[in-house]
Amino acid sequence: MKNYTRSLLSISAIILFITTFSCTTQKTGVGTKAPKNAEVIFDGSRKMLDEKWTYWEGPRFSSELPLKWEIVNDPVDKGTVVNSNDPNALGGKYGTADMVTKKKYRDFRLHVEFLVEKKGGNSGVYLQNRYEIQVLDGDTTKHGMGAVINETESPYHLYKGIMKWNSYDIKFRAARFANGQLSEKALVTVYFNGEKAHTNVKINQVWGGKNSGLDGGNDGGKGITDRPGGIKLQAEGHNVLYRNIWIQELNLNKADTDF
Repeated sequence: MKNYTRSLLSISAIILFITTFSCTTQKTGVGTKAPKNAEVIFDGSRKMLDEKWTYWEGPRFSSELPLKWEIVNDPVDKGTVVNSNDPNALGGKYGTADMVTKKKYRDFRLHVEFLVEKKGGNSGVYLQNRYEIQVLDGDTTKHGMGAVINETESPYHLYKGIMKWNSYDIKFRAARFANGQLSEKALVTVYFNGEKAHTNVKINQVWGGKNSGLDGGNDGGKGITDRPGGIKLQAEGHNVLYRNIWIQELNLNKADTDF
């Protein structure tokens, strides 16, 4: 009986180890496919683009539906991708033609792949249409490539360069509120091309002003409100391409986004 009990305990320990290992080690990097419990929000098709995305109609919005972001051939691999170079954003006018998901999110795991075609190419991945993970070729500052914008240094050494596909794998926990007041700041962990770039970064505010995203015009960007927001891709008048975008909704009770 003792041997039988020991065997059951050993099997249980093995199952627990395998379960824990599989839950804490997740694939990251270019080409990572969506797990079964995730939602693909861009697969390279015009159909999905129009079905799941729209323009963010912020203070500076100057475009109109249908979306002017073009579906183009992948310049490196097979398939089609989307080009963020909306003509209404020419000259770097962010906020005029930024594209955002129709669905809004709180806590999530996000995968995005992007390619910058020319030097100086500029765009950005926005979490909850508030917090930007920068896409900016040539910039190694806190405003540069891979930075949680103005909050961290740029992990520029992880960037593959122009005409190469790059990836962000992001785990995000939305800000928390108690009695209508901000009690915990938003948290984010970012893998850049399969390498951990940022761990549990507290995001202090929305940067870029009212034209950048939700709450950007509230108290200089510090007036974060308790409402979900979409995933936004920024149009800055540059040929920055996107593909293989998927999201997994989470419920992160613990203030921890490490993975």
